[in-house]
Amino acid sequence: MINTLYLPELREMLNENDGAELREFCTAIHPARTAEFMEGLTAGESWQVMRHAPPWLRGQIFAFLDEEKQLEILESQDRSEIADLVGDLAADDRVDLLDDIDEEIVEELLPLMPTEERREFLRLRSYPEGSAGAVMTTEAAKLDENLTVEAALQELSRQAMELETIYYLFIVDDTDHLRGLVSARQLVSAIAKPDVKLSDLMETDLVTADVMEDQEDVARKVAKYDLLAIPVVDHEHRMLGIITHDDVIDVMREEAREDAHRIAAVEPFEASYSKTPLLLLSWKRGIWLTVLFLFALLTAAALRHYDEQLARWGWLAWFLPLVISSGGNTGSQTATLIITAMALGDVKPSDWLRVVFKELGTGLVLGGFLATIGFAAAAMMATSVRDAMVIPFTLLLVVLCGTFSGAVLPLVFRRLGLDPALMSSPFVAGIIDIVGIVIYINVAMVVLSRV
Repeated sequence: MINTLYLPELREMLNENDGAELREFCTAIHPARTAEFMEGLTAGESWQVMRHAPPWLRGQIFAFLDEEKQLEILESQDRSEIADLVGDLAADDRVDLLDDIDEEIVEELLPLMPTEERREFLRLRSYPEGSAGAVMTTEAAKLDENLTVEAALQELSRQAMELETIYYLFIVDDTDHLRGLVSARQLVSAIAKPDVKLSDLMETDLVTADVMEDQEDVARKVAKYDLLAIPVVDHEHRMLGIITHDDVIDVMREEAREDAHRIAAVEPFEASYSKTPLLLLSWKRGIWLTVLFLFALLTAAALRHYDEQLARWGWLAWFLPLVISSGGNTGSQTATLIITAMALGDVKPSDWLRVVFKELGTGLVLGGFLATIGFAAAAMMATSVRDAMVIPFTLLLVVLCGTFSGAVLPLVFRRLGLDPALMSSPFVAGIIDIVGIVIYINVAMVVLSRV
């Protein structure tokens, strides 16, 4: 509400070209609040306001604008000014942003960027999507192991304005091999001993991420060890950069969104729901709907195959939805639990035997409970108690099949190197629907046969 009320004043400043007031507006409050006040401005107007901020602050304000406005500014404003702006962004943010604009514009901006930033951009962009290298930033506090506390403080004060974080100070040797870590707190506490070397202060038992490691695995490490940042190293243990906790939050949100989409049988899309075009949204959803539709056709084929038995014992059709839904719901529950447990690192493919026994035990408990209710209902509707026994036997077997399939299939996908979320709840339910019909009719044939 406040930002809406402030718009007339901002536009008045722009119309009058009041540089002093615009500079004060950009510098007086937090960059996030500055960006919030500019929400009602067009991309061009927002850029005119930000031009009055110091270069280092301009990049911070820009980072808090919504992505659509950021891209519009990059695509519409003077290339040389935009190149300076992009050069002031954090290295990882720079890569993410330029990946979202037209390649021709990127080619125009690259020659205008400082050589060091250009090389850094090209290097970070070369790492595979989803790897630690693709999300890391190279703006980390690196100090030589031979520096004394006094010299380290002087060096840190020189580096500070260019760094994303100085909570952790990473200690390296002459060839950038990671040797240890000193926290900012440790360094400040050691001021009374200015001649002590960092090699004597540093911790050497570090948690690191390989540059090619999957970003989801890195996020789990940061969460497990409660880190503010994790160093990224190559195969020779040379330090290449860091992944900060805010980047990890972004990774976890992205992975959670993708898993939620896949669990719902929707192919993940890059933009938000509101910004995804209708045809693209239909395509992403239609892929899996088509697969599920084919499973439904197989279900129809299974019913047709047992047409004679259903005609002979017509009352079996009354309980068909009960059988199918019980198996499908149980399988979906299990698959969701296992996929979530794997995403949190609680379950690994090597735990398959423990998981199978646990889910089979759960299936016996749940199946037995549902079978009891099913038998009571069937006894009132079937012609005899013997006929009614078809329902509890079927429910027990179908629920066991659902828990087994829901547990094993995501584990198999992970073992094959695929995303276990691909084995979504609707997909598992589709499989169990077909298996449930087969189990149901065959149990009926065994129980009801008079031969």
